[in-house]
Amino acid sequence: MLQLTVIRENKEEVIARLSKRNIDAKSLVENVLAIDENKRALQTQLEELLAESNKISKEIGQLMKSGNKEEAEALKNRTTEIKSTSKELQDQVNALQEQLTDELYKIPNTPATIVPNGKDAEDNEVVHEEGEVPQLGAEAQPHWELVKKYDIIDFELGVKITGAGFPVYKGKGARLQRALIAYFLDKNTQAGYQEYQVPHLVNEASGFGTGQLPDKEGQMYHVGVDDLYLIPTAEVPVTNLFRDVLLQESELPILCTGYTPCFRREAGSYGSHVRGLNRLHQFDKVEIVRFEKPENSYAALDAMVEHVKEIMRELKLPYRVLRLCGGDMGFTSALTYDFEVYSTAQNRWLEISSVSNFETYQANRLKLRYKDQNGKNQLVHTLNGSSLALPRVLAGIIENYQTPEGIVIPEVLRPYTGFDIIN
Repeated sequence: MLQLTVIRENKEEVIARLSKRNIDAKSLVENVLAIDENKRALQTQLEELLAESNKISKEIGQLMKSGNKEEAEALKNRTTEIKSTSKELQDQVNALQEQLTDELYKIPNTPATIVPNGKDAEDNEVVHEEGEVPQLGAEAQPHWELVKKYDIIDFELGVKITGAGFPVYKGKGARLQRALIAYFLDKNTQAGYQEYQVPHLVNEASGFGTGQLPDKEGQMYHVGVDDLYLIPTAEVPVTNLFRDVLLQESELPILCTGYTPCFRREAGSYGSHVRGLNRLHQFDKVEIVRFEKPENSYAALDAMVEHVKEIMRELKLPYRVLRLCGGDMGFTSALTYDFEVYSTAQNRWLEISSVSNFETYQANRLKLRYKDQNGKNQLVHTLNGSSLALPRVLAGIIENYQTPEGIVIPEVLRPYTGFDIIN
């Protein structure tokens, strides 16, 4: 969440930056500041009463020593009044603090200055495009037809077992899926990211820490009996590894990667844009997460973008990078770049990765700080990115590498699959 001191000291700038998200930022900010002002006024009263109580306690001791018991008793009555009033004030301060935190949770991150204005995906900026779109014949098919033809993914079987959006990978399809996971992890660890295996369920505190709660509560699967949430991405457990941690400056940067299945309740409409692997409720993803000093975080974001570009080049898939506009950015992000792969058979771009800088937004929720050279505690900047999400990468490979003889495996994946073609 945004730091209260930043909102208090930079009210107009915060409102101006939040306006890029096309929200009523002024009312959100002014509501927070009003609650804060009320809380601080009550806190001042409380502190004054406590100071008076301390002073009276000393006076009572002196009066008792000098034998002025009547005056001492009168002052004791005053301390009783102060204690009662102080309790009422403390309860009010606590209630306002809880209300203030709830209201701060409702305010999204402030977009970076280079975030373009815009309402939705139509207003995103294409900042890079690379790779040749293969020329497929008229017989080219979308992946949901090809996987049936070669019996490598079974959507109907997934419906039988669970429901729509839970595919079953079979034979060479399962092997290709595993190959992609291993390849992505190898690329990430070679780039200096430490691999983690993390839980696939998280508690409420973890959801609040990274901003999935309360913003995306309706999109997460909730295990009610145990009050746990199935993770929507490895970002949540990996980032929460460092919740309530005070790092030393020498420990930064910290680079993490991990593979997890991801679970999302997001409902999809009917149509080709959500068919097959285009939108799932369960899918696999390899994530990269970084913890950086504030002055280094945007250079780190650029490095993450270049890292994902290198993976796309090795897969030899046509792709593009977009800088998301304010209206299309995630709630917690200050700046996001989306990667999209071109699906020749579907004749459309498919999102496969989001790489984001959250600045101090998540760290403030997580209470994740580092001690700088001057001994002062500072909030770190957190970043993460998909490296990569598998379903649409797999769809891109299946469609763009289709030939009359079968689906050719990208050369970089062949050491992992052990075969060159699916036929």
